[in-house]
Amino acid sequence: MERNFVFRGCVYLLLVAACSFPAFASIFGTVRGIVHDSQHRPISSAHLLLQSKNSDWKREAFTDDEGKFQCDAVPAGEYTIRISHDGFRDYLADFGVAADSAPLRHFPLELASVTQKIEVSENAQSLDTTSSASQTTVTREIIASTPGATRANGLDLITDYTPGAYMVHDQLHVRGGHQVSWLIDGIPVPNTNIASDVGPQFDPKDMDVLEIQRGGYSADYGDRTYGVFNVIPRSGFERDREIELLATYGNFHQTDSQISIGDHTETLAYYASVSANRTDIGLMPPQPDALHADNNGVSGFTSLIFNTTPNDQLRLAASTRADFFQVPNTSDEQVANIRDTQHERDGFLNFSWVHTLNPGLLLTVSPFVHGNRADYDGFSLIPSLLPDQPPIPTDHNHSLYEGAQVTLAITTGRHNARIGTYGFAQQDHSLFRVVATDGSDSIASETDTSSGGLFTLFAEDQFRATDWLTFNAGVRYTHFSAGVVEDHSNPRLGTALRVPKLGWVARAFYGRYYQAPPLTTVSGPLLQFASSQGIAFLPLHGETDEQREFGLTVPFRGWTMDVANFQTHARNFFDHDVLGNSNIFFPLSIERARIHGWESTVHSPRIRKLLDFYLTYSNQMIEGAGVITGGLLSNPGQLCDNGGFCYLDHDQRNTLSTGFHAALPWRISASANVSYGSGFLNGNGPLHFPGHREASLSFSKSFGERFSLGFTAQNVSDGRYLLDNSNTFGGTHWNYPRQISGELRYRFHF
Repeated sequence: MERNFVFRGCVYLLLVAACSFPAFASIFGTVRGIVHDSQHRPISSAHLLLQSKNSDWKREAFTDDEGKFQCDAVPAGEYTIRISHDGFRDYLADFGVAADSAPLRHFPLELASVTQKIEVSENAQSLDTTSSASQTTVTREIIASTPGATRANGLDLITDYTPGAYMVHDQLHVRGGHQVSWLIDGIPVPNTNIASDVGPQFDPKDMDVLEIQRGGYSADYGDRTYGVFNVIPRSGFERDREIELLATYGNFHQTDSQISIGDHTETLAYYASVSANRTDIGLMPPQPDALHADNNGVSGFTSLIFNTTPNDQLRLAASTRADFFQVPNTSDEQVANIRDTQHERDGFLNFSWVHTLNPGLLLTVSPFVHGNRADYDGFSLIPSLLPDQPPIPTDHNHSLYEGAQVTLAITTGRHNARIGTYGFAQQDHSLFRVVATDGSDSIASETDTSSGGLFTLFAEDQFRATDWLTFNAGVRYTHFSAGVVEDHSNPRLGTALRVPKLGWVARAFYGRYYQAPPLTTVSGPLLQFASSQGIAFLPLHGETDEQREFGLTVPFRGWTMDVANFQTHARNFFDHDVLGNSNIFFPLSIERARIHGWESTVHSPRIRKLLDFYLTYSNQMIEGAGVITGGLLSNPGQLCDNGGFCYLDHDQRNTLSTGFHAALPWRISASANVSYGSGFLNGNGPLHFPGHREASLSFSKSFGERFSLGFTAQNVSDGRYLLDNSNTFGGTHWNYPRQISGELRYRFHF
């Protein structure tokens, strides 16, 4: 009763705050700078035109008497700035804008010559010299050209460009964990469940920009330690009364097609899409041949932006999708007529009101709702034809989240500050059932309804002490209330130092995080079944993490090289395990975990406007220790035989991804990627599987501005290998075979 009162009180305060304080949407950055001449004297009344490179979005401004200008509420992405003033040569430069960033840039103008030519800066500052975070930005063009990145169920756009990111047992892992956050338009799409979904959260074809952070988060970016993916969806500013048709087909009867529409005016932009996909090999199979592995899905998405006044903007993003997966069989399971399936449903509605009070003062209100459903249904004969006679599992979980994000962003002088609140109420409805297949007709069934909620307050300031030194400091308070009640206050401290003349940026960070637990419980007949399997169930507590990181970014003639070292130490580390041999998976928490690693990335400029390269590499170690502290307790003793640390099942020491994008003659573009992994843990270890590598490539040919044809081949050599044999969704996993597909893309006006 007391917990419910506390929780309701927090929700009430959150709603009051949402009505009284606007919020920051966390997709916007601030573009500000000083325009000066070669003698560093300020130039007043210079005209600036800020134009998106990928759409018709633009903003104009003039410099003041000190040569300063500031443009607030600029969506993250790539931009071109043009600066003009009588008596000076026009200045044209490209640079990137990151969410929550506000670096102070300098723009020198040269005196006009007789030819009056435009000065183009080929080395314009695109690096955020104020951030303590490890981040990557993936644009719409990169997604479209990366082999396999546009697939509804593919995450190549993350694994190809993010160090230490890989897919194993049908789950995305980043920096050794699979607890990641998805944000749409800067608004979190909450999901506290662990490993319940194998389908996508968001279709890459609807993305305009994807910001990826994997460490060093500011206080307003939440607590999902291992990865934050901030999606800025397509808005319609890139369309002019246009409809685009995308049709694909390939081996395994695969297709991933879409129809989308978009348009914009000066005050209104809209985008909407409907997609459908299917394949004969949806999930990773437990043997080289894919048996009972069909997958299909449909989805719809829309984005609306309405500029009601020059200082007010309304944004809406909504999505709904449905996915069906056949759970792949071994040959023995196929003969025994095992036919397990999973149905998934997901939908969200996010709304934001963005208001600019004054230059440097940005306010927004962002309520949201998210519904998620994952239904695992088993089917087999009674009595079973398999020797171990596995029971027939049913595992249904429906979750509903309602909440809001509230923030005030202030960018002025040397400060770039954000304060706010975020929270949601959660309701879960679960059904678990296991039916014996030994002929006894024994059934263990449980229906559970639970609720809880999370409430946070955060404050963050980015203080630019000098032009070359920035301090980042913040704190995040979290209150979680459900079966357990927990309160945590976590500091975030970081610094970024730009080495004068060289332009190198050194950064360091220390932070703590709290990740709320799932609401999953086990009682009644299901608990009795677990007890008969020698398994107990303990309440789940939240995971607490401590992270240290330092890194160095080196820009050189358009190239960018980055190296970072990180250490993550976790208490109650979240993982998951199977309930006996039922194929029902429950979360668990491990007493301690440590993840240490080195990461590096290399990105080239566009060489002769024809070719660019990228490389990501990670060397990391993922270990656990102690006992199981919550969830399924199958072993009351030490996790590791020696009582110390041992490798966890998703440990892979080395991962590498490298590739290129090329613009060839006759309007042909080509891209390729080569990935390498040193091998995951073999059973309980300490030995690992052998290393594995795959190569993928894609080509496209444009015929005018409206029509193009494309070809993609993934795992070109058709190399097959055992990826992992962990005790998780579907058990043993082999990699995907060679997949070849062609696409037709046509755009027309309506």
